[in-house]
Amino acid sequence: MNNVEQEYKDEGQILKPSTTDHPLYGKIVEACKTVYDPEIPVNIYDLGLIYTVEISDKNDARILMSLTAPGCPVAGEMPGWVSDAVKPVEGLNSVHVEIVWEPQWGMEMMSDEARLELGFM
Repeated sequence: MNNVEQEYKDEGQILKPSTTDHPLYGKIVEACKTVYDPEIPVNIYDLGLIYTVEISDKNDARILMSLTAPGCPVAGEMPGWVSDAVKPVEGLNSVHVEIVWEPQWGMEMMSDEARLELGFM
């Protein structure tokens, strides 16, 4: 569970938790970690941009993610990058990536590793 999932679960917010107990969850997370925001040298998972990885019993994945800012220059491309990274996961039937703006992304959503890499710790 990344910082985003834990924070909103603890606060009782309406953010569906990821399907962390699904056998493909770890592989999907690892695939997401291969995608980088071109302006920041940290992968999008550790940046906290992946909010939810929902996996059905038919191995269809739905990924809810955000961007660091609504005006992000790669807003139109990022979902495709994530989809392209996740599609090859063995056993996965399909993947659908959605951009959401609630909750708004903030630096507190980054993992400790990302904060360390960016010099915030």
